[in-house]
Amino acid sequence: MSSLCQLTGKRYLSGNNVSHAKNKTKRRFLPNLQKITFISEKLEQAFQLKVASSTIRTVEKKGGLDEFLLNTSNSKLPNKARKIKKQILSVSK
Repeated sequence: MSSLCQLTGKRYLSGNNVSHAKNKTKRRFLPNLQKITFISEKLEQAFQLKVASSTIRTVEKKGGLDEFLLNTSNSKLPNKARKIKKQILSVSK
């Protein structure tokens, strides 16, 4: 699987390894991805997602998966998160 956060779209960054002799070689900085199960209160359903640890803290701060998705614009969400948000919106109407 790709190293991509399924809620925020956070992915790897590229940079250089710099040796003591100042030799530079390319490397990738990978996000700290964790497999975690989020529970949607409105859908009464559990979703297992691969998310960055920083995203887990953000979701908890916003008040859960439902609140995080509803308060985030669609342009900032990856496809899987948009599908979950669409399900939440259809149930709440």
